[in-house]
Amino acid sequence: MSPVHESQATAPRPSPPPPPSPDGVVRSRTDDPARHEAFLPAPAVQNHAANLALLPDGDLACVWFGGTQEGVSDIRVWFSRLDAAADRWSDPVPLSDDDTRSEQNPLLFTTPHGEVWLLHTAQKAGNQDTAEVRVRISTDSARTWSPPRTLFPADGTSGVFVRQPVVVLDSGRWLLPVFRCVSTPGRRWSGDHDTSSVMISDDEGRTWRERPVPDSEGAVHMNVRPLADGTLLALFRSRRADHVLTARSSDGGVTWTPPAPGTLPNNNSSIQYVRLTDGRLALAHNNSSAADATARRLSLYDEIDDDGLAATPAAPPQDSAPKETPGSAFWGAPRAPMTLSLSPDGGATWPVSRDLETGDGHCLTNNSRDRLNREFSYPSILQTSDGTLHLAYTYWRQAIKYVRVRPDWARDG
Repeated sequence: MSPVHESQATAPRPSPPPPPSPDGVVRSRTDDPARHEAFLPAPAVQNHAANLALLPDGDLACVWFGGTQEGVSDIRVWFSRLDAAADRWSDPVPLSDDDTRSEQNPLLFTTPHGEVWLLHTAQKAGNQDTAEVRVRISTDSARTWSPPRTLFPADGTSGVFVRQPVVVLDSGRWLLPVFRCVSTPGRRWSGDHDTSSVMISDDEGRTWRERPVPDSEGAVHMNVRPLADGTLLALFRSRRADHVLTARSSDGGVTWTPPAPGTLPNNNSSIQYVRLTDGRLALAHNNSSAADATARRLSLYDEIDDDGLAATPAAPPQDSAPKETPGSAFWGAPRAPMTLSLSPDGGATWPVSRDLETGDGHCLTNNSRDRLNREFSYPSILQTSDGTLHLAYTYWRQAIKYVRVRPDWARDG
């Protein structure tokens, strides 16, 4: 296909209402009693990129980033918890505060010894090739934190980004998927040449070594889980907005097969999966791709310059509208529906799917101030010991939505 470029000036500009009841209270839906949900209290104009984690004390935690708009230096990490005995998410508190960088993509990791690690990125404006990964550590179930420190710095040619959870193997090895945001000489970062790696620690995070994934240009947000046979399955977001990509490792994450297209579409937006206690895989994702797009953006940061919000959003040159650059990142494919899919065969097929949210998924702008963005995106998913699935995702970039269902909710709809 040859999608038509569309600038923000010509994008649809409806004024949808804000998400209902952003009070953190978990309620069952009257039209679907098997589903419970809440909108977490929104601390900022824009709220995006949630990640869930179970804390040592049994509470459920959620982190995300919020501020004026992604890439602006007031973006910082926010944290909320759902007490195991409560039905309301706590008021969010900030966990980062660097007013020179946009602090993004947080994740929480509870170590085997009960520490909680917060990892997040920190970049200059919309330049993801400047991003570094920072860490803070809590020894009291995420109530107090150590000062931040840089875990993985940018290296001058690429920034380093995180999104997906740390995995602890039976051997005790820690695996942290990362992706490299690669600079293009003479151009601002666009995502065209990003690659994936795995950071490996065999000494509980004291030291790390990087193992690049071969032929992974355009494959990012690597999500790793061990399968029943001991091999590792990685699923990726595709910068080309074509398919969810897959790779496998049979040696504890040291070497990987090159990412290859799976059976599900991808729209250059995040996915996340978990292996269920019954052996099935549960994946939260957007069931869409570039094939569903009617237009595209120039980049992720069209409205951002090095000083903050640009006075005039970037627009493609008129003579470039019908052209495609082979291998370039595709921005603007609809980020909807938000779908829960189940696989009975280790990710080979996904025969069971049900939509959590439906809509047009309009994301040709990241503008949350004027409520122009209508995406459902960046899901996080985990299963607790009682079998319940917990999900959190971006709702129109205005709020983080939490949903609680049983795995077979996807089958019974």
